[in-house]
Amino acid sequence: MRYLKATILIGTISTAIVTVLFAAGWVSTTPDLILDKIYALKHATTVPVLAQILLMAFFSYAIAWTTVDITRPSLKTVVAVATILLLLTGSKVLSLYNVFFSPFPSVFAVLIAYIVGLIYGRSGSGSRKKILERLFGQRISRSVFNQLVNGYEPVSFPGALAEGTVIVCEVQNHRELMELLSPEDYAAMTNLYLQTASDYLVEVGGYLDECTGESLRVVFGTPLPDEKHASRACRAALDLMIRLDNLNRECDATWQRRFDFRIGVNSGEMIAAAYGGSRLANFSVAGPAVEFARRLCAACATYGCRILVGPETFEQASDTFEARPIEVLKAAGERRRVELYEILAPKHSLSPERERSRDHFWRGVIYVRDKKWEKAIEEFSKARITGIPDPALDYYIQRVERSRRGEDESAKDEMSLFGA
Repeated sequence: MRYLKATILIGTISTAIVTVLFAAGWVSTTPDLILDKIYALKHATTVPVLAQILLMAFFSYAIAWTTVDITRPSLKTVVAVATILLLLTGSKVLSLYNVFFSPFPSVFAVLIAYIVGLIYGRSGSGSRKKILERLFGQRISRSVFNQLVNGYEPVSFPGALAEGTVIVCEVQNHRELMELLSPEDYAAMTNLYLQTASDYLVEVGGYLDECTGESLRVVFGTPLPDEKHASRACRAALDLMIRLDNLNRECDATWQRRFDFRIGVNSGEMIAAAYGGSRLANFSVAGPAVEFARRLCAACATYGCRILVGPETFEQASDTFEARPIEVLKAAGERRRVELYEILAPKHSLSPERERSRDHFWRGVIYVRDKKWEKAIEEFSKARITGIPDPALDYYIQRVERSRRGEDESAKDEMSLFGA
């Protein structure tokens, strides 16, 4: 909308100026006489004045739009020059049919629109798109990009506290895949994963903050604020897991290999800013909440989970998914305990059998925390669903057995994993 308004304004100014000059004969009389001598037309049909004015207005608005919208200066110039050549060539072609068309009003309109568009492009408002393309590229959806272009927030992003939710998705068996696959197959398989995951997460409103050979990080809630960032991120994580399961079936059919995907989701306050310099600059986020999402993703393998979420995410988005508790951590020197949850499915989508299993698992975890080992084992046994693997349940049963023998060191290991 910002650039559309600028286009209308520039096109109108150009059209008005050239129309006045055309009516006064300043852009047509002398050039037309010269052109008439060059063409040497006799009894030629002259293009009506109204048609010339309409054509001039069309090219004026068209060049205004391309000059304002295109971010590469060289491409702006190419479009303007090509348009002028088109007008001159068109005039010559019409002369072959004994039709006189003066290209000069339209040429002057193109030049004025081009110059004014260049001036606008150097202004703060006109340069927004170029700056945003440099910072974000293709890592945000087109709708989000357009909102940023048409917004009024400064695009320098000097640094601000933002509430957001971070999704970290990581391939935890990438070393195994590197050993078993050729470099070409490994790259092809990994790129298929990265494209599938990043395209979907960006499509649903996330910002692709980081993308490497083994993992990607996507942020919801910034650069545009979103009160529902936690809920959107959790729904996206669940949908992403389904898509990646489908992708695994494709990989199995093509390469006879599968990815071991794990996802960590965490919400909180983070510093959102443009990081880098003139050679390399991009928008990114930083802070403990961002790092904790990565640790959650890594901890999935320890607990046997596929999606782990932090306490802030659970508090803000628990009405959008079914979950079960996995661990309580307490950092040294802090009183607040941190509860971790595993996302199981969208809200109200569990079968009665899975709901019963979830409830028994939940009670079993509570008994573990109270060190009531026998009751914990009883609940975990009831949580088992025949024929369905449950690594998190296996983890807790083994943990209880170690605790009964006085061998459990897992709590210390998990706290170490989270830097607690």
